Amino acid sequence: MSKTFHAQILTPNGSLFDGEVSGVQVPGSEGKFEMLFNHAPIVSTLTIGKVVIKKEDQSELVFAVNGGFIEMSDNQMTLLAEEAVEASKIDVDEARAARDAAKNKLSSKEGERTSAEKELAVAENKLKLAT
Repeated sequence: MSKTFHAQILTPNGSLFDGEVSGVQVPGSEGKFEMLFNHAPIVSTLTIGKVVIKKEDQSELVFAVNGGFIEMSDNQMTLLAEEAVEASKIDVDEARAARDAAKNKLSSKEGERTSAEKELAVAENKLKLAT
């Protein structure tokens, strides 16, 4: 008997993943956690971080996410991300430029600090996963 479940990663721009998996690790707002076959029903918010999908063949896909929600029920997992990108597709130069721009915003007296801090965290997460 297969110990897999169905998983989807959805963003406002469309579906990034849809298939059978043996496990998914996510950055929950209260800490990272992993869902496996027959996981108890759960709904959780996500923070900026790394999502690791372990596919049926035990290979892994890694995504950088910028927050969102996850629901698991009856071996069906849906992850709704504000933004997500597969680690192998991250543009390192673009992420570095975003990091530098966020750092500049933080060092200036103008602008909203909270927004710049989030932009910095997003860029650093992408850089960490891309390298």
